[in-house]
Amino acid sequence: MPVNDWRSPAAYGHSKHFTAAGFAWEYLRRNADYRQDFRATAKVRREKPKPDAFPRRWGLRFPA
Repeated sequence: MPVNDWRSPAAYGHSKHFTAAGFAWEYLRRNADYRQDFRATAKVRREKPKPDAFPRRWGLRFPA
């Protein structure tokens, strides 16, 4: 499995073409707290679907 050197500018060449939302998503999806919260929220929603504060907590907006 190839491993990119996070210190190398070449590892981030693709990010020049990100929109603001795309850049935000790349940052957020690497956040360990977000991933943990997402897993916990997904589990609760499978057991008992209900509106929750997850999108507000992370500043997310979903299309209607």
